[in-house]
Amino acid sequence: MNSLMPIFALVEMSITCALVIIWLLQKSSPQDFPLALKVILLLILGNLFFWPLGFSLELPLAAYVRGMVGDLSVVTTLLLWSAVLINAKPVPTVFKTFIVIIAIIFYPLALGVGMADPYAWGYASLPFFIAVLLVALICGLANWSRGVWIIAVAIIAWAAHWHESANLWDYLLDPPLAIWAVAAIIAVIHKKRKDKARSGYLFRAG
Repeated sequence: MNSLMPIFALVEMSITCALVIIWLLQKSSPQDFPLALKVILLLILGNLFFWPLGFSLELPLAAYVRGMVGDLSVVTTLLLWSAVLINAKPVPTVFKTFIVIIAIIFYPLALGVGMADPYAWGYASLPFFIAVLLVALICGLANWSRGVWIIAVAIIAWAAHWHESANLWDYLLDPPLAIWAVAAIIAVIHKKRKDKARSGYLFRAG
């Protein structure tokens, strides 16, 4: 299993890179791509990232991307994959806000600001594991089933040592996820202000 981990990691990163490109192409297109086209693009782009292309590159493109960003969390990976492939419903704003709050608290403490080290909780800490299960339960009660199964898969991947890390945090949170959540919240605030300003203009006296 350990000998296959680098291959699995490259496959995962190749798929992720391909889906990012498909997402960018989708954003620039006035029409939604059908699933068949997405699958075809995924197969073509995924192979381009997975196999060495020669030229001056000794490793596959996915290996260079992985070397720069590391292994993405399972939560980040599944949110991206499901959003692109199945056009899943948007992630609830409450969940994005929760990610931002956790990131703001977690990263400074994990970097040594303060006495607590929340990163250490990810090493088989029962209270932390229960807290993660409670988050999944809240997602279920909020009728966001995608959040439930994404967290469930992240826990299963951690238990199976899918990535090199043995810390549960690395399967749940990463900087790209935190940056995405912050950008999404800013976009929501900007949209609300824009809609409010437009509403005020439309209903202005005279």
